[in-house]
Parts: sequence; structure tokens; C-alpha cells
Amino acid sequence: MRDPRNITIAAPTSDAPLVPPPRRTPEIVAPTPEAAPPVADAGSATRAVPSVDATETAPATRPAAAEQRRVVVPAPGADARPPRAAAPPAAPPAGRPPTTTGPDDGSESRGWRRFVPSKRVVLGVLVVLVLVVGATAFWAYSKFESIETVELSSVLASGDGTNYLIVGSDTRDGISADDPNAGAIIGDDTVGSPERSDTVLILRIDDEGARMLSVPRDLYVTISETGERSRINTAFNGGPSRLIATLRDQLDLPVHHYLEVDFVSFSGLVDALGGITIDFPHPAFDTHSGLQLTAAGPQTLDGTQALAYVRSRFYTEVIDGREVPEGTGDVGRVVRQQQFLAAVMQEVGAERNPFTLRKIADELSAGMRIDSDLGFFEALSLLRRMRGLDPAPNSMPTTNFTTGAGAAVLRLEQPGADEILAQFGSSGSRIE
Repeated sequence: MRDPRNITIAAPTSDAPLVPPPRRTPEIVAPTPEAAPPVADAGSATRAVPSVDATETAPATRPAAAEQRRVVVPAPGADARPPRAAAPPAAPPAGRPPTTTGPDDGSESRGWRRFVPSKRVVLGVLVVLVLVVGATAFWAYSKFESIETVELSSVLASGDGTNYLIVGSDTRDGISADDPNAGAIIGDDTVGSPERSDTVLILRIDDEGARMLSVPRDLYVTISETGERSRINTAFNGGPSRLIATLRDQLDLPVHHYLEVDFVSFSGLVDALGGITIDFPHPAFDTHSGLQLTAAGPQTLDGTQALAYVRSRFYTEVIDGREVPEGTGDVGRVVRQQQFLAAVMQEVGAERNPFTLRKIADELSAGMRIDSDLGFFEALSLLRRMRGLDPAPNSMPTTNFTTGAGAAVLRLEQPGADEILAQFGSSGSRIE
């Protein structure tokens, strides 16, 4: 009998082309998940297997050994293994409701869970914030309450807008001639002289913005309560009440609140801010106030230098090696004071460092006086407005005048002076 495993292939003839026999391409069939065939009882010798050939008719069951096998090649990109059936979700423990989850955002697959603070943590944070804010407010209020006040209700005005009278006091109480800052504080005067208002400024804040007006200390007026003809700064010898009354009676300037800073506190305030930078076109000096700047350009002035700068009445510049006196005296000093005070106000308003703010508060509270009508919240409002405050400087036009006693003083030029005064709520000068 012929062995079926031996296959005889005839050799090609010499003139016949060499053609390879046809190759059977394997059939590619994508796997289709099928249910597992039912398994018969352990004692049965047969099991039910569905037919894999659609053209073949077979009984429902056949012996397992006689089952025809067929090789299935998976399609490209398909998983060679059939998908594993998902395990049913575990039942929740008895007595616990099932957990409901939202859309899968991938966080659970990475093992992360969103942190949700407990009510106790949130409450603790809120309590700490309230304590910090409360302690800060209490400290600020206690500092404000420590500022010396003066009763001025009888001379203070009311109405639209707010005029703050800012006075720089040249008090020499406690200043020794040996003090290293004596040159700037005392200047060309002597220790023990009466207290005078070396600087008189009006800061007006209204719906139109902020403006600043300097009143020359050498302005010749009639002093209220005494009727004496003298420089306006001598009115301060009778206290802030007499100065306010003189401004009201002679210039019709309403004053709503009063702020006074002595020179020692002013110097400390500048130091607390880390100095104030001024751009000098030329080196400058003033032997009377102690100012000495040997270089041009931006210069950061400390407290002592700043005080010598704003008090300078004999300001002299060094231009091309020559000493050139400014020659404007009190008028030039007024301009420098306004520019410097505006820079200080902007620095204070922009400061956020709590330690620096504490130093500023310490310096101001130690050498400041305010009217008793200025409340804590109104003072806070002024401090907040100082953050972006850039007051426009104004000066009343004046001319030099010599009194019968030979004193060099100033008097107003009209109508220019009244036009400036009108911007500050005045109906016009009443100087005789």
C-alpha cells in the first residue's frame, strides 16, 4: 500500500519555464469572543461543540477526539488573546451604602485622591486669620490713640472737600548744640528760641483729586487775636489755634484737620523709609541748614540730609566750579518742600513691609500732634489715599517787601494769588 506521506514531484522539462507551485495564503479571521461550550457531566464521554465551518452539517455533539481543529490568525493590531471578562463589582459590606463615583478623570488610576479639608481645619484657619487681623487692628488703634491731640473744634471748618493743614514745627525742646543733627534742626537759630511753624502746607483732597499749597512763612499779615503785623509763621507762637485763625482771617483758607510733625520725627520718618532719593542737577550746599551734597545726579538723602534740604533758604549750587546762589530764599524753599513731601507721602502709601510700617508708626506717634476731631477711620482713609496720591504743587505769587522797621518780608501779587487760593476753597485774600 502506498504511503500517503510520500509526495512525488515531477522534475520540470528543460524547455518548460520554472514556475513555483501556488502557495496557500492563511486565512485571517478576527477573533470573536464566544461563550465557552457547555461541559458535560464528569461521567459523560462527550461534550457539545458548535460547528466552526459554516458549510459543514454536524450533529450538536461529537466526541472530543474527533473534533476538527482550525488555525485562526488574528488580524493586525488585534489582541491575540480574547478579552478577559470584567470581574463583577464587589458587594459593599452589610449596612454600608454603595459608593457612587463620578466620571473617571484618571486621578484614581494614578493613586491620587483630591484633598478635602475637614470643617475643623477650615475653622482653625479662619480663627487664626481673625486673630491676626484683630491683633493688627488693635496695635494700629493703640498707636493712633498714643498720638497727642489738640482741641481745635472752635476754629476748624466744615464743608465740601477737606483741607489738611500740615505744619512742620521747628521746636528745639531737648535739642543740644552738641547733637550731631543740630545743624539741620537748629539751623541758623539758637537753642531755646520760641517754637515756630517753619513749614505751612495745605493739602486739599476732594472729588477733583489732590492739590498742595505752600504758605510762605515770611508772608506779611495781621496776626489774629493780637492784631500785630508780622510774618505769618509767628502766629504759631500762640499755638495752632491762632495759626488756623490767621489763615482763615487773612487768606480765607478753611482748615478741616490739623497735622503737626516736629523736625526730629520728620528725620526719623525718612530714615524708617530707607531714605528719599532726589535728583540734583548740580552739587549743592547751604551752610545755614547744614546741607552738603558733593555730587550731582540721584542722591538718597537720610533723615538729617533731608531735613537740611527742606529747610534750606540759602541754597547754593556748584556749576562748573562756581558757587551760584539760588537767590529765591523762602520761595525756592517752598518748592523743594512740596516736592519732597509729595515723595514722602507716596513712599509711605506704597510701603507694605510690616516692620517698616511699624517703624513709621513709632516715629510719627512719638512726634506728631493732630486735632481731636480726626478719627481713627478717617486717618486710615487718608493713609490709603496716600498710596496713589500725587498732589499738584501750587505757590502763591509774591514780591519782596521791606517794612518800616527794615524787615524783609513778602506780600501777595494779585490777581494771581486769589486764583490759586480759589482752588483751596477760598473766596480771596483779605490782607490789608
